[in-house]
Amino acid sequence: MIQVSDILGPGGLLAQRLPGYNHRPQQAAMAEEVAQVLTEGGTLICEAGTGTGKTYAYLVPALLAGRKVLISTGTRALQDQLYHRDLPLVREALDLPVRIALLKGRGNYLCPYRLELALADHRGGSREFRHQLLAVRDWASATRSGDIAELPLPDDAPVWPAVTSTSDNCLRQECPDWDRCPLLQARRRAQEADLVVVNHHLLCADIALRDEGFGEILPGADAFIVDEAHQLPEVAGNFFGSAVSSRQLLELVRDAEMEYTREAGDVPEFPERLAKLRLATLDLRLALGEEARRGPWQEITADATAAAGLDELRQRLAEVQGALAILEGRGKGLDSCLARANDLATGLTRISEPSADTADIRWFETQGKGFRLHLTPLSVANIFQGQMTRHRAAWIFTSATLAVAERFDHFAGQLGIADARTACWDSPFDYPRQALWFVPRGLPDPNTPAYGDAVSDLASHILRHSRGRAFLLYTSHRALRQAAERLADQLDYPLLVQGMAPRGELLQRFRDLGNAVLLGTSSFWEGVDVRGEALSCVIIDKLPFASPGDPVLAARMDALRQRGGNPFRDFQLPQAVIALKQGAGRLIRDAHDRGLLVVCDPRLLSKSYGHAFLKSLPPMARTRDLAVVEGFFAAEAPAPV
Repeated sequence: MIQVSDILGPGGLLAQRLPGYNHRPQQAAMAEEVAQVLTEGGTLICEAGTGTGKTYAYLVPALLAGRKVLISTGTRALQDQLYHRDLPLVREALDLPVRIALLKGRGNYLCPYRLELALADHRGGSREFRHQLLAVRDWASATRSGDIAELPLPDDAPVWPAVTSTSDNCLRQECPDWDRCPLLQARRRAQEADLVVVNHHLLCADIALRDEGFGEILPGADAFIVDEAHQLPEVAGNFFGSAVSSRQLLELVRDAEMEYTREAGDVPEFPERLAKLRLATLDLRLALGEEARRGPWQEITADATAAAGLDELRQRLAEVQGALAILEGRGKGLDSCLARANDLATGLTRISEPSADTADIRWFETQGKGFRLHLTPLSVANIFQGQMTRHRAAWIFTSATLAVAERFDHFAGQLGIADARTACWDSPFDYPRQALWFVPRGLPDPNTPAYGDAVSDLASHILRHSRGRAFLLYTSHRALRQAAERLADQLDYPLLVQGMAPRGELLQRFRDLGNAVLLGTSSFWEGVDVRGEALSCVIIDKLPFASPGDPVLAARMDALRQRGGNPFRDFQLPQAVIALKQGAGRLIRDAHDRGLLVVCDPRLLSKSYGHAFLKSLPPMARTRDLAVVEGFFAAEAPAPV
């Protein structure tokens, strides 16, 4: 029988069959551990530093396992990379007849029924919407998978909600297009496959549905491999609670209007009730304030306008429920809208009037023109542990950033994982030679008003020596905006700022320009891979501690305090260490990269907790001397002509 060492060794199959493949002892060691867990069962939590090649380290044993394996990744982009690039390469190199499948959430697939409704709806819409709708129509006649990622439209294109389904508005077996549903076909392929690639949202949605007594949407697996596992606790927290959003309410109004026109049309007060629900939804958004934020539920109950807006919303939703109940049986579309209205009303009641014996967190968030009301479990540990206990399978959790000071207690505790095997493999990159880590002297306290300008002025000086080619990563949108304004007049290099274009477009422009400076917040701290000289400097403004004013964090800190724990040591610090590891990980992406990491925050060296950060980051060369930084870039500067 073929062994992992026969494949990943210096003269193994991958070295023979994949151009550019390099043997890495860390990769082979990880693959052996994964293979053992897949064979014997149990749980493995492991960290593999950047450049280890952890993707191949779990793909090879997964393809060899001869068992049903489900791989979950952090994002849809990583899913596509795994399924369309990495898996085919390894499978072909190993010459294995393993059936593979890609399965995404329903919102990633075209809904033929809703496309027909949208094409038949003559109530207008923007010119952009109509243009996109025609593009979807043309693509729909040619696509085999129905995966909307095939169509080069932005993720937030206005057409997508109209031509995809949600769990709320899907008609399921009642749908006239059920037999040609791309989502149903994707699920069937997943059921038949040996290896299925999903994402964390879909994995957690499936677990949440099983907890509520519904059928599985994912095929039963013998083994689960969770990549980018550091993201899983937060994703799980979102799924194991309840949420009601303005988007759900407004889509209910839109769909009910459309179905009423098609299937009824003889109850004149019905459109009026829908209009009042739409208005109540918009009014509550205004009552919650213009600024994008996350706030505790007490802010709603303490604000007479917001509390009255919530009561009005619930009343108008109840009126729509009643009207839809009267129309029950008039058509499948209207019946679906009634079920959605009932679910939304139940969710609002659960959030507004929670059970006294629950330890859930009630909070809200606003962004743009929308809002979302949440009921989030204080901890997902018991829920997730229960699922792992009931579903006896091999579990492998991996990421480049799971350990804090070489321990996995924080991650394991968040998911309630006990008795797991753990392992950690350092990056094979030569960090002392490839990277320099600079902690500047003389910066003011990060909590003072002068700090932001001081960081920008320091960055401006460093960027002149790095010749642009940098990421500036910020812990808040406010700091990013202030820096963008100040640097706009100081830099001679292209300035790209998060929000000025979609994330993917900004990254492509950054790569193409070769000397740009990109300013970003949380979404640029991880999942970004820029190799080569285009990214030669990463500047981080502050240690990435989550805001203690965040309602979910505040509630979890209170709970830890009540149990006699230390919220800072047990939660805030580990989370910040992992976040800093992610940000620092943007710098060195292959064996030929060279770059400077700047952590501006003086607390890194002045506070006792700084040791946890220092111990968790790669072994870069370190300096506090700005002249050394200047010399670092001078050594690579082209000779004058």
